Amino acid sequence: MKERKEGLVSVVIPCYNAAQFIEDCLDGLKCQKHDKIEVIIVNDASTDNTLDVVEKWLENSNPHFQTIICNLPVNTGFAGALTVGYFMSSGEYIAVNDADDISHPLRLNKQVNFLLENPDYDLIGANYKVFYNADSIEDGQKSNWLQYGDSIQECYAAGGHCVCHGTILFRGKVFDMIGGPTRRINGAEDYEFIVKFLNAKLKIDNLTDVLYYYRNHDQQRSKTFYGGEKSD
Repeated sequence: MKERKEGLVSVVIPCYNAAQFIEDCLDGLKCQKHDKIEVIIVNDASTDNTLDVVEKWLENSNPHFQTIICNLPVNTGFAGALTVGYFMSSGEYIAVNDADDISHPLRLNKQVNFLLENPDYDLIGANYKVFYNADSIEDGQKSNWLQYGDSIQECYAAGGHCVCHGTILFRGKVFDMIGGPTRRINGAEDYEFIVKFLNAKLKIDNLTDVLYYYRNHDQQRSKTFYGGEKSD
């Protein structure tokens, strides 16, 4: 099994044609209070200038974290890009951050602390706000569909969904045991990944704190399948 670095959070960003938003995403990670981070950007054969934007940001920003860029030669899709990033990760913890969204500065710090204080848990999500303009993310609408505690198990057992995938942080050793999201269920990979945790009898929860900002825009992936923000 892979040796993982204690305290390190590997943040995986799957990217496909994210040039318009990726700088805001990286700015959010640069502001994280957790001081042990590596950022893994999986460029899923973008046809826009995503790679140029990322490289320019790195030249000008001098982030405190190591950045790994993986340029896939063909488009593998959301689940494929995520899994590549997970395999490349070295952290004790793995976090997801969608390329068009922004993490609160305390997100990783609070999530890591939760898992440190609750060693029987393996995945922690968080509450979030939906925003339209990066200049006003705090004014966004707070989500109202998440569940907490034992209600999460009950929700998924009934076929529901109550964890925002972009907010999750989980133990790297769990990925080493159960693998990443499936590519069999296009559009429901995030749902299936949470179900894999629950089927393995692993405990998960959501923090009530708003630690993530979900960008609502016309090109977002969730609208392709569901027409709204709830699917992520």
